[in-house]
Amino acid sequence: MTERTRRSPGDVVRPVRDEVLADAEEFQRWWTQRHRSGTFEVTKVPFADLDPWSFDLSTGNLSHASGRFFTIEGLQAETGGVALRTQPVINQPEIGLLGIVVKTLDGVLHCLMQAKMEPGNINTLQLSPTVQATRSNYTQVHRGHRTRYLEHFLGADRGEVLVDVIQSEQGSWYWRKRNRNMVVHVAGEVPVTDDYRWIPLPLVYDLLRVDNLVNMDARTVLSCIPPGDAIAPHDHDDDREDDRALHGLGEILSWLIEAKTRCDWSTRLVPLRDVSGWRRTEDEIADPDGRHFRIIGVRVAAGNREVTTWRQPLLAPYGPGLAAFVLSRINGVPHLLVQARPEIGLLDMVEMGPTVQLLPGEDPSSVGHPLLKEIALGGLGRPRYDATLSEEGGRFYHATTRYQVIEVGEDFPVDVADNFRWVSLRQLMTLLRHGHYVNIEARTLLACAQAVL
Repeated sequence: MTERTRRSPGDVVRPVRDEVLADAEEFQRWWTQRHRSGTFEVTKVPFADLDPWSFDLSTGNLSHASGRFFTIEGLQAETGGVALRTQPVINQPEIGLLGIVVKTLDGVLHCLMQAKMEPGNINTLQLSPTVQATRSNYTQVHRGHRTRYLEHFLGADRGEVLVDVIQSEQGSWYWRKRNRNMVVHVAGEVPVTDDYRWIPLPLVYDLLRVDNLVNMDARTVLSCIPPGDAIAPHDHDDDREDDRALHGLGEILSWLIEAKTRCDWSTRLVPLRDVSGWRRTEDEIADPDGRHFRIIGVRVAAGNREVTTWRQPLLAPYGPGLAAFVLSRINGVPHLLVQARPEIGLLDMVEMGPTVQLLPGEDPSSVGHPLLKEIALGGLGRPRYDATLSEEGGRFYHATTRYQVIEVGEDFPVDVADNFRWVSLRQLMTLLRHGHYVNIEARTLLACAQAVL
């Protein structure tokens, strides 16, 4: 199967008047032109046609000939020395860079955003950060072109750093994966090419309402922008909000640390050949029930990337996931119900996740708490946000999650089970200044909440 869109060769630096997209209509014209202006191809191929990727004869791991980028290995969870489960996992030990350059124009913060193709994107192009690159890519292991705008994040003359934090990614599919999330404010001129535009931050938040438009890497960076530099919920204007939060920040941190210490299982990498129950064919490595995910290979052609053709494996879920936050206004302050969620691939084992988080293949009716089961099944609360968004297209093939923010009334209980806590929106954004507190799905929802609160 091959997917194609059109693109003309080369990028053209635009006149200054054309660099800013002032509203949704101007954005749509630019976005349509990007889709029409060139050719991309993504074709599924068997593992035998995945050179320079190959299976190691001794471990069975799937890796690149350079020894860089990432590998497909096995992951085993165990407790007391007894194995609980094994599965394939993406091991990418290097820390990549996700960065957005911002600039103040007419008193409004604007983001330099990119129309970027990734091989696993369900619709090829998605709105992406200024820089989205693994360390292998921006150090040019691929021997391709230099990563554009990298100097604004790593150079000696970079701008004012608003955000600089290392955050985790999907703990169910990655082994201890982390990326550096950065936002840098610039004052001078920045040359802008066809694939990039300055977009007002309020418009970026509005675009989060559109299915499969703003990619995962942009969402995680957007979630980390401090409220003072963003279009924040009105309640953030109240200096007394912290005094009216249900729990103090120290209490929340102690609760999370306690949850981490209670996690009684451990994980370790094992050779891919030792993953039991998964079947390997010429074209895929698939879970025994055919419900969760499989590993496939693709051949890619993309005229505007640092390297124009390559091959790679991708993790392909069998269906969409679900991530939902319950929102309640407690003492007049918006609170989100978070869960202390353990995930097999997280560095710290447990992070704060959405109220309900289901992976592909997980049945919503299996949610234990009756009220949360109703939310998972769509029968409780008022949807404030509801969109299907793609996960990281550089590693996952057509992976999507339905993201929801569900507001409940005063009849929803404030007292919750030990693995849940009500945390105010401002408190969660404060915690985003640090890594390993809030998982990637919760961060996406925090970015999306800016569009509706």
